[in-house]
Amino acid sequence: MPRNDERPTSTSSGEDQGSDVDSTSEHLDSRASTSDLESSRHSFTSDGCSSKNSTPSSSPPKPITLDEVMASAKELSNLSLAHEIIVNRSFHLETNQLPQNSLEKLVKDAVHKAFWDILEAELNADPPQYEYAIKQLEDIRETLLSFLNPGANRMRTQIMEVLDMDLIRQQADNDALDIQGHASYIVTTMGKMCAPARDDEVRKLREITGIVTQFKEIFRVLDLMKLDMVNFTLENMRPELLKQAVEYERAKFQNVVDLIPGALDHTTSWIRSAVEELVETMNKATNQTNSQGKGQKAMPGPFLVIDTAFLHVLTWDHHSRPLPETLMTDEMRLQEIQWQLQQLQTVNQVLLIVYSAIGGPIQGLSSLADRLKRMTSVLLDGMNRPDFNLEEALEGASTQICCELNKSLTERKYPSLTPALQASLSGQICSLTQKDNPIRTLVEERVQQYFMGLIAAPNPKAKLEQVPAGLTAIQPELASLGAKFIGLVNYNKRVYGPFYSGILRKLMFSDPSPTPCAAQEDPTPSNVVSN
Repeated sequence: MPRNDERPTSTSSGEDQGSDVDSTSEHLDSRASTSDLESSRHSFTSDGCSSKNSTPSSSPPKPITLDEVMASAKELSNLSLAHEIIVNRSFHLETNQLPQNSLEKLVKDAVHKAFWDILEAELNADPPQYEYAIKQLEDIRETLLSFLNPGANRMRTQIMEVLDMDLIRQQADNDALDIQGHASYIVTTMGKMCAPARDDEVRKLREITGIVTQFKEIFRVLDLMKLDMVNFTLENMRPELLKQAVEYERAKFQNVVDLIPGALDHTTSWIRSAVEELVETMNKATNQTNSQGKGQKAMPGPFLVIDTAFLHVLTWDHHSRPLPETLMTDEMRLQEIQWQLQQLQTVNQVLLIVYSAIGGPIQGLSSLADRLKRMTSVLLDGMNRPDFNLEEALEGASTQICCELNKSLTERKYPSLTPALQASLSGQICSLTQKDNPIRTLVEERVQQYFMGLIAAPNPKAKLEQVPAGLTAIQPELASLGAKFIGLVNYNKRVYGPFYSGILRKLMFSDPSPTPCAAQEDPTPSNVVSN
């Protein structure tokens, strides 16, 4: 919603959300100072921490009052809104459409109809009554004034003079009120204030003849203009919010931690599982090589722990485990990445089987590879739905693939696939439903390898295109997902790093006997957990 002469062409951007996250992370990373990096390294081994309650408390939880619950809900709401504005450039508010035939909509429609019926009855009376009409004019005047910025004195004065409520009441008392004339002035003024996207709406207002219908539509368009105003304000405040994003989100989350006992329980469990996994792996390696003295237990470095924890998010079971509290603002984005990744992996597995089974006759045919990938992706769309039947989808994909292969082979004078080969190909593709399938295992391991490389890299952008062998068929899509994921991860590390530091100190350094593995503590900026 523009203010006076400012008329934005739109209230939102259609840019890809992933690139927004990536550019936001890049902007924030550029603001990191050397002292920030040194502080984060020091925080793993020192007793101090910038987030006073980030270390899990062992004291019994105190009772929480209703006021504290309400305060924490407000802090979470502010945190979620700020985070959405920061990471999603296309974020904007929309009108609230109530479900058809819902009780709320039925009540709202009934109340509105009763109001407009009263207004119409008053204006049609003999002589006309203007009590409700004057209230509407007053509400409209206040709404128009709210759209003005502080320097718009001339327009403010004009609105106050034309919609002078004392004068309007005197005119009504003397049956001299030109209600249609005031409505025309209001529509003209709205046309000067509205965003270009609302020009057609305002033009239609001028064509309405019935005064009650016109008033009703004026209020509807004013509501849209209010929404435009909010979105315009959000867009303008975004650059300023970016400058303070990390500190603001961290402070809001700290307020929640201060108010709610156990506010970091899920985060602690998430990090603990990464520690335990790495300790188990390192101890197995130690037992095999006998490189450690008896009784000593190797411990992974803190940066490796956090990187491993973030890798676990890609395979998170959202049905059985709640996400860590520090990731809740990105829950839907992370789920979308996970769903898209599962589909990509299955597409890649299918293509590996096809090219392994057929070999030379279809090698190097980029157009065929694109058709097979597109066809398989379409048939696997919606894999995340509970009612999705993967086996049926793979059977359908194998049938379509065999038809496409036969067509391509015939066009290039190759013999068609034999029934036995088609049956074998279909069986191999359908066997991907088995979790221990070697092709499935291979692809999943290499995808994990790719994402771990991005998370731990000093410069993730340079590694986006470097996919492991066997994943070249999905390289563009994998790089796009990688950019989205690493943007979320790096920004999350900067915001919640102090909380992770406190948890890690509690988990890893409270017992002096374990020896942290210094070789794992990569001091590069991308591995910095704290700001």
